[in-house]
Amino acid sequence: MHSSPSLMNLTLAAALTTVVALPAVAQNQHTSAGVEEVIVTAQKREESLQDTPISILAFSTKALENRGIKAVTDLQTDVPGLIINEHPNSASTGRLIMRGIGQANDQITYDPKVSIYVDGVYMARFQGLSAETADLERIEVLRGPQGALYGRNSTGGAINFITKAPQLGSFNFRQDLTVGNRDRKYSRTRLNIPLGDTAAAELSYLRLTEDGYINNIGSGADRFGDKDRRGWRAALLWQPNDRLDLRYSFDRSEIEDTPVWMGQVPLYPVTAHRPKTGSASVKDLIPNDITGQGHNLTATFDINDSLQLKSITGYRELDNFTYMPYHPGVLGPDPVLVNIIDTHQRQFSQELQLIGTALDSRLQYVGGLFYFDESATSYDINQIPMSNMYIDRDTSADNTAYAVYGQATYTPAAFSQRLHLTVGARYSWDERKATRQVTTTVSGAATPAPREFGDRDFSEFSPNGVIAYDLTDDMNVYLKATKGYQTGGFNLTATTPQRFSAGFKPEFAESYELGLKSTWLDNRLRVNAALFTTDRKDMQVSVMDPVTPSLTDMLNAGKATVNGAEVDITARPIPALNLSLSYAWLDAHFDSIRNSVGDDVKSQFVYDQAPRHKASATAGYEWPHTSFGTPTASVTYNYLHKMVASYQRGLYIDTYGLLDARLSLTDIPVNGGNLRFSLWGKNLTDENYYTFHFSYIVPTAMFGAPRSYGLDVSLDF
Repeated sequence: MHSSPSLMNLTLAAALTTVVALPAVAQNQHTSAGVEEVIVTAQKREESLQDTPISILAFSTKALENRGIKAVTDLQTDVPGLIINEHPNSASTGRLIMRGIGQANDQITYDPKVSIYVDGVYMARFQGLSAETADLERIEVLRGPQGALYGRNSTGGAINFITKAPQLGSFNFRQDLTVGNRDRKYSRTRLNIPLGDTAAAELSYLRLTEDGYINNIGSGADRFGDKDRRGWRAALLWQPNDRLDLRYSFDRSEIEDTPVWMGQVPLYPVTAHRPKTGSASVKDLIPNDITGQGHNLTATFDINDSLQLKSITGYRELDNFTYMPYHPGVLGPDPVLVNIIDTHQRQFSQELQLIGTALDSRLQYVGGLFYFDESATSYDINQIPMSNMYIDRDTSADNTAYAVYGQATYTPAAFSQRLHLTVGARYSWDERKATRQVTTTVSGAATPAPREFGDRDFSEFSPNGVIAYDLTDDMNVYLKATKGYQTGGFNLTATTPQRFSAGFKPEFAESYELGLKSTWLDNRLRVNAALFTTDRKDMQVSVMDPVTPSLTDMLNAGKATVNGAEVDITARPIPALNLSLSYAWLDAHFDSIRNSVGDDVKSQFVYDQAPRHKASATAGYEWPHTSFGTPTASVTYNYLHKMVASYQRGLYIDTYGLLDARLSLTDIPVNGGNLRFSLWGKNLTDENYYTFHFSYIVPTAMFGAPRSYGLDVSLDF
C-alpha cells in the first residue's frame, strides 16, 4: 500500500515556484499587475466571470497553454468536484462525474448527466478529437444543474469548449510538436488563410501516438492502452457586414487505441501495484476502431444594437467498435467475459436564440428554441467462454427532443442598481424509442428471442431563479435555485423483456446554491466560493443481476442528498507570480433505495464517485522578457481523498496526489514569428493509483498512468 499524500504536500508544491522566483522579483518589467479577467458565455451572452452567478471555472487560451490542457480528460487535475475515468467497456468513452452526479454506462439509450458542448453544439456521444483538433479560445466548466439554459442531461453540470474563429486579414501558421517517454509523438498543424477582406479559412491536422504502460505478453497487440489517433478540422468565417457573422466547421477523428488493462486486485485497504505486464492468457488483443465526424454552422445577426439573433446547427456521426476482454487467466485460460460493441450513431440539432437588452441595459434576456434528433444502432456480443455461451444484442434507438426556454435578469433602479433578479424556465419534450433482440448461443445452438420494443414520451418543466446583490464594486453574493432534468430511456442489458419495454423514467435534481464572487487588493486576489445542496429524486440506479453479472436493471429507485462547498482562489501578489487554489468538499449519501418490490435496500448501497475532499494548487512564475524569450515555470499538485469507487460495498480508491510541472521558454523571436519550448512532467512522483475500481466476478481496477515527461515545441507566425 502506498503512503497517502498530505495537504502539506499541496502547500509545498505551491510554494516551490515562489521560492525559485523571489530573486527575480526586482527585475520584473510586467505592466499588468492584476488577476486576468476571463469573459465567459455561460449564460448565452458575453460577460465577466465575476458577474456570472454560477459556480464556474473558466480557462483562457493562456491558462490552457500554461497548464497543458488539450482535452477534456486533462480537466480533472484542475477542476475539483470533477471526476473523469474510463468506462470499462469503452476506454475512449470518458465517464464524467461532477458534484457526485454522473453517468453509469455508455449505452445508446442512456444519456450522460454532465453535458458537453463544442461551440454551442450538444455532443450526445463525446468520442473523438473535435475539441483537441481546434484552436481553443477557452473552456468553461459549469458546476451543478443548469436548469433553463441547458436543460436536459446537465444535472451534474456542463462543459463548454469554445474554439477560436478564423482570423480575418491575417495569414498565419502554427505547428505544435511533442515528444515524450513511452514513445509519445504529438503533432498539430494549423493554417489560417484570409479570403479577401470579409472571409477567412482555417485548416488543422492532429496526429498522436503513444505506447501504453502495460505490456501484452499474450497474442495480438503489443500493449494495453496504446494511443493511435488522428484528426482533421476545417473552419470558415464570413462577415459580409458589421451585423452578420457566419461560422462553419467540419471535423473528423479516427481513434485506434488498444483496450486498457483491467486487473484483479485485493480489497481496500490494500492497493495493488500497477503491473508491467498483462496475462499470458490474452488471445488476439485487437485495437478499437472509432470514427467520428461532424458539421457546425453558427449564424449571428445583430438586429440592432440591443437585439441579436443566433442560429446553431449541428450534425454528427459516430462509428464505434470497441473490444474488451475481462480477466483472462484469472479463473482459467479464457477470459470470464469478452465484450464487443459495434455502434453507429448520428445526431442533428438546431437551436435558435434571441439575445437582447432593454431598459437602458437594466433588463437582459435570452429566449430559445431547441430541437434534437438522434438515431443509433448497436450490435453487442458478450462472450462467456467458461460457459461456452454467447449473448448477442441487436439494438436500436431513436431519440427526439424539443425545448423552449427563456431567462431574464432585471436590475431595478432602486438599491443603486446593485440588486439583480433572474428568473428562467425551460419546457422539454422527449420522445424515445428502442428495440432489442437477444440471441443466446450455448454450445453452438442459437436461440433468438423475439424482438422487443420500447416507446416512451417524457416532458418536464425546469425553472431556475437567482437573487444577486453587489455588496461593493468588487464583491457580489447570489442565491440560486435550480431544477435539473435527466431524461428517461431504456436499458439494453435489462434482465427481462418486460423490464426492457418498461424502460426507466426521468431523474430530477433540485439544487440550492449560495455563492460569492469577489476581488481584493486592487484585483490581485480573486476569491469565489459556493455552498450548495442537491436533492436527487427518482435516481436511475443500475442493479446487477446476481446470476448473470453482464445483465443489469435500471430502476428509478433512489433518493439522495449531495451537500458541498467549492472555493476557487487566484492570486497575483506580484505581476510575475500567479497562484491558484481550487478545493471541493462533498458529503453525499442515499436517503432511500427501493427494490422492485418496494423494500428500502439502501444499506446494500454506498454513494460512489464523490470524494470528501479534492483540491488542486498551481504556482506559476514568469520572468522578465529577454532578447531570447520569456522564461516561465509552473507547478501543479492535485489531491484526491479516499472515495467510494462503486456502489458495491468495499470498493475504494485510496487517497493519492499527483505532481505536475512545466518549464517553458516562450516568445522566442524567429524570422517574424514566435517559438516556444516547454519541458513538462506529469505524475512526477510516480504515484501508484486506481482510476476506476469495480467488481466483475472478482474485484477489478484500472490503473492511472505512471510518470510521464516530454518536450513541447510550438512555432507560430
